Amino acid sequence: MSKVAVVTGGTRGIGRAISVELKNKGYQVVANYGGNDEAAKKFQTETGIPILKWDVGDYDACAAGLKQVEEQYGPISVIVNNAGVTRDGMLHKMTPQQWKDVIRIDLDSAFNMTQPVINGMRDRNFGRIINISSLNGQKGQMGQSNYSSAKAGIIGFTKAVAQENARKGITVNCVAPGYISTEMVAAMPEKVLASITAQIPVGRLGTAEEIAKCVAFLVSDDAGFITGATIAANGGQYMA
Repeated sequence: MSKVAVVTGGTRGIGRAISVELKNKGYQVVANYGGNDEAAKKFQTETGIPILKWDVGDYDACAAGLKQVEEQYGPISVIVNNAGVTRDGMLHKMTPQQWKDVIRIDLDSAFNMTQPVINGMRDRNFGRIINISSLNGQKGQMGQSNYSSAKAGIIGFTKAVAQENARKGITVNCVAPGYISTEMVAAMPEKVLASITAQIPVGRLGTAEEIAKCVAFLVSDDAGFITGATIAANGGQYMA
C-alpha cells in the first residue's frame, strides 16, 4: 500500500509541484488548501490528486482534516508543511493583524499539522516531516519582520522536533527556498525581478520542481540518516 502524504498549500506554486512529485514517486498524496476553490478543483482535475479544504491556522480544523485523511486513505507517513502567506510592511507601519495572520498560517500551522499525527508516527516507528522555510527566515528581510520571524521559527521547530523523535524512526527536515519562479514572483515588475536575479550567483530563479525534488529526497529511505537539517535551495544567494 502506498504511503500517505499530506501537503499543505498543496494545489498551487511550490506546493503543487511537491504534490505532483510525491505522487509520481508512488505516494498517496492528499493536497490541503485554504481558500481558492477554483484553483484547487482545476488542480484536482489536472493531476488526479484528491483535495481537502481546511484552515491550517486552526488546530481543531487540522485535527479533523487529518483524521478524515486517515479514515479515507490510511495512516499518514508524510507531512509537508508548505502553506504560507505574506502580509508585508515595515515594522513601524505593521498592524497587529498583519503580524498575527502570518504567524498563524506560516508558523502555528506547523504545530497544528504535526502534533495530531506525531503519536501515530511514533507508534509505527516511521515518519517524515518536511517544513518549508525560506531564505528570508535564514537572513531576514526588510519589510518582512512577520514572515522572517515565522520562517525562522520553522527552522527552530524542525530542529527541536527532530531531536524528540529521531529514535522513533521519524525524520524532521526543512527546505529553505530562495526566489522561485512562481506566479507571485512572476508578477513582480521586470526591474525588480532583474535586481533580484542579479543577486543570485547561479544567475536565475529557482523552479518549483527543484524544491519538490528536495522534498522527495528528504522523504525517501535514502535520507534516513538526515534529520534536523535545513536544505538551502537558493542558488547561492545566501550561504549559512
